[in-house]
Amino acid sequence: MSHDASEGAGATHDGAMETRGLEPVPDAERTGRVRELFPTWVAANISVLLLTMGAGLIVFNGLNFWQVLTVAIAAPVLSYGIVGLISIAGKRGGAPGMALSRAVFGQRGNLFPGALIWVARWGWETINAVTGAYAVLTVLDLLFGVKSNTLLIVVTLLLFVTCTFLVSGLGINALRVCSKWSTYLFGAFSVLVLVYLVANTDWSAVFDKPAGSTAMMVAGIGTIAAGGISWVPSGPDFTRYLPRTASSKAMVGSTVGGAGIVVLPMVLMGAVMAVSTPDLASAQDPVSFIGELLPMWISVPYLVIALLGMLLINSMSMYSAGFTAQTLGIKVSRAAAVSVNAVISLVFGFLLMVVATSFIGSFISFLTLLAVAFSAWIGVFGVDMLRRRTYDAVALMDTTRTSAYWYRGGYAWQAMTAWAVALLVGLLFTKVDWFSGPLASSWIGENGLGWAATIVVAGVLYAVLPRTPAPGKASVEPAEARETETATVSI
Repeated sequence: MSHDASEGAGATHDGAMETRGLEPVPDAERTGRVRELFPTWVAANISVLLLTMGAGLIVFNGLNFWQVLTVAIAAPVLSYGIVGLISIAGKRGGAPGMALSRAVFGQRGNLFPGALIWVARWGWETINAVTGAYAVLTVLDLLFGVKSNTLLIVVTLLLFVTCTFLVSGLGINALRVCSKWSTYLFGAFSVLVLVYLVANTDWSAVFDKPAGSTAMMVAGIGTIAAGGISWVPSGPDFTRYLPRTASSKAMVGSTVGGAGIVVLPMVLMGAVMAVSTPDLASAQDPVSFIGELLPMWISVPYLVIALLGMLLINSMSMYSAGFTAQTLGIKVSRAAAVSVNAVISLVFGFLLMVVATSFIGSFISFLTLLAVAFSAWIGVFGVDMLRRRTYDAVALMDTTRTSAYWYRGGYAWQAMTAWAVALLVGLLFTKVDWFSGPLASSWIGENGLGWAATIVVAGVLYAVLPRTPAPGKASVEPAEARETETATVSI
């Protein structure tokens, strides 16, 4: 039997450096706590891009304050609710999301959604690297009057990506420590910014703004939710160290709560800022406006803390991307796989900062396509979770035809069919700056629900297609190791 090479081999949860790769975490090492998920998903959303997106809801979508509030509540509940639900697979199988995906698509079939998700992460990491670089440039300008130039762009990008690589390379423990402290710092300064805005905003102008259309509000929910949807395949990566008896309800609650406590105020702050500064929504630089709207004694430390947050977002993304690369058969360690994404984000980041003419336009287009690409996988994997309670650890790591997850020729044709058809359908309803599907003008397309249609089509099609039995019977988990969904751990 052939196992994937260079995927780590040992207990690392309690050490500083994580060396474990794709292989499922043994029960003895599952010492995580559900409460650790809260700061993890707080850190995953510490990005000033949420301010720009909140401003876009006012300027581009034409919404009023109360509609923006609805969007800011609904989007994280919807998207991170899905993240939390898919995360349950992590405690069931003890492996990263794209490794568990082998059980759904087959050892060879999993290469297709895995490759698409890996490539999509390049764009996400590029966007965050660029935003982090802009934050550094803005701080240098505010403190020392240093203006941006090509050389400085290269240096700041290189610095940000290098730090991202180092943190993500350390593994899950480093991410947890950084997430915890960034949560405290960012929370404190966000409260300070809120207080400043409350005291210095023309609230009559904010509340007198007329309401926009329901379609634009629904589309706004989709736009904000797209960021959360992009984390869904990574959800199990951060729950695989939880015991099998961890409370599923608490896992979903911690995930939604951690994301929502950041998304809600950030989107609202961006909307309030946009009432007095409409140019915020279309600025080429999505960060420098903070220095213009806030006094230096608030803006500089706030940007520095936000910079740490964006560093964590990228580190978490690269952490998961390393696992995804390994599932594609790339015979390198997770840290080496992460380095590939680091180089790619550096190159693409330079192009976006120096060559591209519209950052926010590129960002929204990317989010829209990202949501569709990930949603096809979500629909199939989610329905499979309803049927499956355990994963065969040996079969997950066996990439030969002896694997219980080999199916027919290495492919689970039902999963592959549902995924491919749903992906195509989602693109038909999608419209971005440089691409418009033939059904983009339909009700689903106009309301920005292409990603939702993708999930529904993938899930329904996969559910109704006949199931193909595996070539061999998977080993059964011992009774005492099976999860008890209603049990809880101390949180």
